[in-house]
Amino acid sequence: MNEPGAGKNRKAQVNRESAKTLTPAEKQQAEQQRKGVKAPATAAKTSANPAAAGTNAVPPAPAAGQQNVQANAGAKMKKPAPQQVQQVKSQNANFRAQPKPQQVPAVTFNQNHRIEGSDRWQGAQYQVFRSYQPQWHDEGWYRSHYSRVELIGGGYYFFNNGYWFPAWGYNPSAQYYAYDGPIYVGQHAEPPDKVIADTQALLKGMGYYTGEVDGLLGPLTRQALTAYQADQGLATTASIDEPTLDSLGLA
Repeated sequence: MNEPGAGKNRKAQVNRESAKTLTPAEKQQAEQQRKGVKAPATAAKTSANPAAAGTNAVPPAPAAGQQNVQANAGAKMKKPAPQQVQQVKSQNANFRAQPKPQQVPAVTFNQNHRIEGSDRWQGAQYQVFRSYQPQWHDEGWYRSHYSRVELIGGGYYFFNNGYWFPAWGYNPSAQYYAYDGPIYVGQHAEPPDKVIADTQALLKGMGYYTGEVDGLLGPLTRQALTAYQADQGLATTASIDEPTLDSLGLA
């Protein structure tokens, strides 16, 4: 019979004999192998730290707010090049709009009309839109109050301090207006249909406008203006105002 503990004693004796038979070189090799087994675990811990992982590490995804800021910054850079602006202005130098009531319906006179949303547009540049109210006067009244009244695109407009306005009542037989509100053109007092045509051409070149360059401030043009203004962080007036014209390089 085997004595209790005899197996353990023989195993311990074998381990001691094996340890005694290792040469110094073999011991060094065994120690290196033992350390080598733990090395991958240390490397794994290091690579888990993005700061220590090196340039190949995947950067963390930006927060939702940061993504929006980056998207808006990219959109604000989408503006027409100066040479494109000059080309468009040259092409439309002699532009004249024609009434198109079938394609672009005319608005009608409403003395209670107010420009929707204008009360939320902050800044002095939008004051003319906030205070706009159409008025009906005859030719004599307009001529006595304004030095420039012109027939443009089927309706008469008067010029005042950088803006063209519909001259309601000036000539009831020539009263086609696609939009009832101020149209900013600046102190150069260019005709509104030309400025609208320039705006349409630039918006078309940037992919905002898909309609015809007709010099009429109709629904398609106003939709394109709204999209551009939103991308630029401007008030979405859906009209041609000073900040929008300045952003397009047309001011």
